[in-house]
Amino acid sequence: MTPSPAGLIITRCTVLTHDDHEGIGFAEDAAIVVRDGVVEAVISSAEAEELTATERIDAHGQIALPGLVNCHTHAPMVALRGVAEDLPTEEWFNDVVWPVESNLTEKDVESGARLACAEMIRGGVTCFADHYFSMDAVAAVVEECGIRAHLGEAYFSSQGPQGRERSLEFALRHRGGAGGRITTTLAPHAPYTVDDADLAATAELAREHGLPVHLHASENRDQAEASLARHGVTPIEVLRRTGLLDGDVLIAHGTGILDRDLPILRDASGRIAVASAPRGYLKFAWPTTTPVRALHDLGIPVGLATDGAASNNSLDVWESMALTALIQKSTTGDPRWLTARQALHHATLQSARAVGLGEVVGSIAPGRRADIILVDLTGPHTQPVHDLAATLVHSARSSDVRTTIVDGRVLMRDRELLAIDVPAVVRELGERMPALLDRSHGKRIQEYDT
Repeated sequence: MTPSPAGLIITRCTVLTHDDHEGIGFAEDAAIVVRDGVVEAVISSAEAEELTATERIDAHGQIALPGLVNCHTHAPMVALRGVAEDLPTEEWFNDVVWPVESNLTEKDVESGARLACAEMIRGGVTCFADHYFSMDAVAAVVEECGIRAHLGEAYFSSQGPQGRERSLEFALRHRGGAGGRITTTLAPHAPYTVDDADLAATAELAREHGLPVHLHASENRDQAEASLARHGVTPIEVLRRTGLLDGDVLIAHGTGILDRDLPILRDASGRIAVASAPRGYLKFAWPTTTPVRALHDLGIPVGLATDGAASNNSLDVWESMALTALIQKSTTGDPRWLTARQALHHATLQSARAVGLGEVVGSIAPGRRADIILVDLTGPHTQPVHDLAATLVHSARSSDVRTTIVDGRVLMRDRELLAIDVPAVVRELGERMPALLDRSHGKRIQEYDT
């Protein structure tokens, strides 16, 4: 019997591979066989010539990588890109961002999410973890455009019990949505905006419903020191005493994680991960960065992220990968840490593990979902190639991504987006800007006071 055609075969590429010891390698002149959205095999290009497929991509001279994962962002905030510049954190929140966010409509969230997905797909991001408001609109955009997402409806204690209930209802309603491309999480904002009672209730709901939790904690050193001064505990100790560390938790930023917090994270009974978005920390002039090396030594995965474009100005995970490597070298005083291969591991498999998808995506291997990007290294800025990992991390750019594939579906081919009309989205957002940016009402959705 003649075997049925594969859905997609990508030929004549170099494929990034992972071993069982967090090592990175490259298989040259390889082919990837995809069937029903899953990687069926990675074989030689010569072997692939004998196979039939519904669709073939000749990726000669290109590098096939697992799609990048943006482990923490606020996708709709691309609408606020550049409106709050050169400000300390407190003024950024209180004087600009939280007043403007009080104007957001569900349509604004939808338009912002659509533009963000376009940016991420063009930059080789195939999955993003989003933590925001009106998340039904974000889920609809994910369903429509074909990307993968890990979504949570954020809430503050100032919203009363309704905020927490909406977060749970969203998570249960959309879990497994978009043909399995959507996973969900509970999303309390942070220990400084969500009280202990709400955090403990969230931990209980997470256990009851088998849901993870995604929140900001110890974002910066000031938050950790303020929490110690006011309450005698660090934000990480708050997570422990409220039971959140007994379940699966994704901690955004963590640049304020102190030495006293490390044994707590090490001994936590839940699966703990941290998302690091280094560009924003530099921009806010925070004195410390995510302690990637210390967390690595504890076996805690650190995923790469961008945060929202209102603070980071970009959803470029490629840049986060390069900055993570450079900042770690600088802060540790060790040019051997992080290596380019370690950075690639953070950007792929560790980031997938951070959002709970380490057995689903993050590597190009049989049984994994076919979330794949093809990177062109023929430009003058990437030639010659002496060390392929170093070229990818320190020379290549997100604009070198030629093709982006999620679940075996091509979302961008040769830099052309196939599912999002970017000019139309930009026009929609442009029409909303005067009303969206109006701060004359004097309102804000929350007070930043840590």
